[in-house]
Amino acid sequence: MKLTLAEPKYLKESITIISDLVNEARFKITKDAIELVAMDPANVAMVLFKLLSSTFTEYDVKNDAQIAINLSNLKQILRRANSNDMITLELGQENKLKIQLKGTTTRTFNLPLIDLEEKEQKIPDLKFPVSINMPTGIFNEAIQDADVVAESVTFLAEPKKFTVHAEGDLSEVKIEIKEDNETKVNIDGNEKIRAKYSIEYLKKMINGSKIADEMTIRFNKDYPLKLEYKALDKVMLSFILAPRVEND
Repeated sequence: MKLTLAEPKYLKESITIISDLVNEARFKITKDAIELVAMDPANVAMVLFKLLSSTFTEYDVKNDAQIAINLSNLKQILRRANSNDMITLELGQENKLKIQLKGTTTRTFNLPLIDLEEKEQKIPDLKFPVSINMPTGIFNEAIQDADVVAESVTFLAEPKKFTVHAEGDLSEVKIEIKEDNETKVNIDGNEKIRAKYSIEYLKKMINGSKIADEMTIRFNKDYPLKLEYKALDKVMLSFILAPRVEND
């Protein structure tokens, strides 16, 4: 296989974001895309990643392949890529991934592949009654506001409004986001739907805003949350996060 990217951003930013949640991962390389499905070590969050072949200037894959890599090592190499460097990925000799960064100079790194337990991650079949489309910046601000006062955050969806609420020992914050040209709140029926999630995980996931300006949020009562970031014909990055269930 030989894959060349003229825009390092999508691979570089995605790997940086994923490596905050997952240490080691298996990539599936097909004729259409590079894909990854991985769980964080605590089994609280799942990452779904797809970098489409249309993002690459050269995408030569004869047969489907799977490669397992230490993500923090891959991140360190990709961080050395400048914004106008060409990145080429090839399966090299001796079970290594050859990564070439070509700009004013040509730099070649060889990253060892690792052995990962053959455990196929099943993507859960989730059904959501709530779907909110909104600019990533507004959601990021809401999570950062909530982080000031608490460790968990409550999402409340109702017709034409999405509320983010966090309560600590002494402090409290409520962010009301009303439907407008940019934010759309879609709910099955007219009921209010409330769920609670960990801010620590959300702070890592909202970095998806580095690859997309808009996002989709889906959730349900005491049910996983799904955040989706997409750059059309280039990359898709999604996160599934387990809820914080509390006995009222």
